[in-house]
Amino acid sequence: MSALLKFLHIAAAITWLGGVGFMLAAFRPAVGALLAPPQRLPLIVQVISRFFVLVWIAVATLLLTGLGMLLAVGMKNAPLGWHVMLGVGLLMFALFGHLYFGPFRRLRLAVQAADWPEGGRRVGQIATLATVNLVLGAIAIAAVIVLA
Repeated sequence: MSALLKFLHIAAAITWLGGVGFMLAAFRPAVGALLAPPQRLPLIVQVISRFFVLVWIAVATLLLTGLGMLLAVGMKNAPLGWHVMLGVGLLMFALFGHLYFGPFRRLRLAVQAADWPEGGRRVGQIATLATVNLVLGAIAIAAVIVLA
């Protein structure tokens, strides 16, 4: 069971962080260079909407598998890195929730209203929050490796 939990945990982290990396480093710059806001922003909403379904699944998987592994060894017996990962992970979940229910919701509304300047601001805000989450994910991984 432990190997399955680890596999699912790592697969969920790769899905979330890899997707964020792709969106920030490849997708957003490419569509920004090729498409005007009336074409770009609806495409971004569609792509992010689909990606966020995966992120919700990843968040649930990370929470369930992480807690399963942590509780199996006992909180007081778990390495410090696991505790750091839990704390950083909870912060990441909260930040994603804010991103989803705040800036992303407002991006969808801006696109529906064809308010391209507002949509552009929201995409920038989403990119900033996603970058913070990517850095936090790297910190969580490093904590498990360094503080094991």
